[in-house]
Amino acid sequence: MRLSVREDPALDDIEVIIACPQVDRRVRRIVEAVEMDGMRLACTVDGYMRMVDVGQVLYAETVDGRTFLYLERDVGETGLSLAQLEEGLAGTEFVRASRQVLVNLAHVRGIRPYLNARLELLLSNGERLVVSRQFAPSVKTRIGF
Repeated sequence: MRLSVREDPALDDIEVIIACPQVDRRVRRIVEAVEMDGMRLACTVDGYMRMVDVGQVLYAETVDGRTFLYLERDVGETGLSLAQLEEGLAGTEFVRASRQVLVNLAHVRGIRPYLNARLELLLSNGERLVVSRQFAPSVKTRIGF
């Protein structure tokens, strides 16, 4: 893979062009990373409204009708439902892990089989998440297994 960057002062915005013989998993991951850049979500952390970069979110979870965004060290609450998050984050590194959880694959450091055809994900902060049987095949596909 070759990478080149060309500065052009005449441009008013960044233009990303990917030339490849075929679209494969690497190309899709590059596109997803570029699309996630600059996306932000509003949430409440310790009583303060914050805008967080989508890339900082390890996973989102719905508990008792409330949706939480788990960051490296903080937990924020958002007014969006998990379905709204999933729709808004379509085409990014986020994938459904269970009915209650969306996980950011960019923060997955390890994966292993778990009981009853489920998967266990090791996240960048050391936390572990279990992927349900229903969503395990799509997670495996997205990771490239």
